[in-house]
Amino acid sequence: MLLRTFGWSFAITALGLAFAAWQWGWEAFGIVLILSVLEISLSFDNAVVNAGILKKMNAFWQKIFLTVGILIAVFGMRLVFPVVIVAISAKVGPIEAVNLALDQPERYEALVTDAHPAIAAFGGMFLMMIFLDFIFEERDHKWLAWLERPLAKLGKVDMLSVCIALILLLVSAMTVAVNAHTSTGHQDKSATVLLAGVAGLITYLIVGGLSSYFEDRLEEDEEREHEEEEKARREGKQVSAVGLAGKAAFFLFLYLEVLDASFSFDGVIGAFAITNHIFWMALGLGIGAMYVRSLTVYLVRQGTLDDYVYLEHGAHYAIGALAAILLITIQYEISEIITGLIGVVLIAASFWSSVVRNRRIEAQDGGSKENEEVPSGV
Repeated sequence: MLLRTFGWSFAITALGLAFAAWQWGWEAFGIVLILSVLEISLSFDNAVVNAGILKKMNAFWQKIFLTVGILIAVFGMRLVFPVVIVAISAKVGPIEAVNLALDQPERYEALVTDAHPAIAAFGGMFLMMIFLDFIFEERDHKWLAWLERPLAKLGKVDMLSVCIALILLLVSAMTVAVNAHTSTGHQDKSATVLLAGVAGLITYLIVGGLSSYFEDRLEEDEEREHEEEEKARREGKQVSAVGLAGKAAFFLFLYLEVLDASFSFDGVIGAFAITNHIFWMALGLGIGAMYVRSLTVYLVRQGTLDDYVYLEHGAHYAIGALAAILLITIQYEISEIITGLIGVVLIAASFWSSVVRNRRIEAQDGGSKENEEVPSGV
């Protein structure tokens, strides 16, 4: 099971590292390896959240996620995306941007850094909406019950998450404007931050709304189909399937890709702290993205989220932390080590809380875990 799920990741790792050492030497080998570890550490929460969505898809769409999806993730976000940023910022063509990355890496890095406020605002708002919609929703299992119970009650207020996200965006844009006016050498990018943040919010509402709509339609049709099949079975007839799974799965897949793009922002930007070489960066981050993809499928096939019910909570809290960090980095610099450690600590804590919960339930009623909630105390 482990080899079947991670086989491609192991193979790509071996080939990628061997190619880096052969083409550029041992320095490239080490940097590509470091970037791979960086991507995995920053995106582990991505895998947990992806697994919660991917488990709703059938085996066909899970394969699409691992094949077509990984091409989009690796080549789209880790290679093409930085080039597009530079092309737009420098107002040059894509080929000129690639030449700039190869011939003038310092200039290339400066252009990407200059575009960081817009990237952080877009990704921060998209991820913040994911976090807010999660904590404002009533759930059977509560990890931090003292916090999640009152927030679930507040979540009954319509559009609360959108209002809070917009307030955070306004605060970020105002901070940028104030610092630009009070500090020398700071360019006022408040309008850019606002536009990019609103674009991130709109993207979430459109993609998330469409995926939720088709998912609800699919559930309704499955229930109706089940009732019709029962009726047909009693009457000796056959009923054909409705067939909306394709649309529902497609929009869930699209939602996953936008989600992955938002998660990859910090990895792409953080990679510049290690190297300016565009191909080293793409190779290292691409290898890391392969493991995130494989880990997502592994969590689904093993049913890990069902056994460790607080994992999804920890991942969403990590998303909230990452969203806040992205919004803060619009104006202030934060080490990628801090970003990665926060996610790892939150997920590790939620995993341990799940283990403690399972042990308590086993001790109480011999392993029956149906509809029971034991406070974790974390």
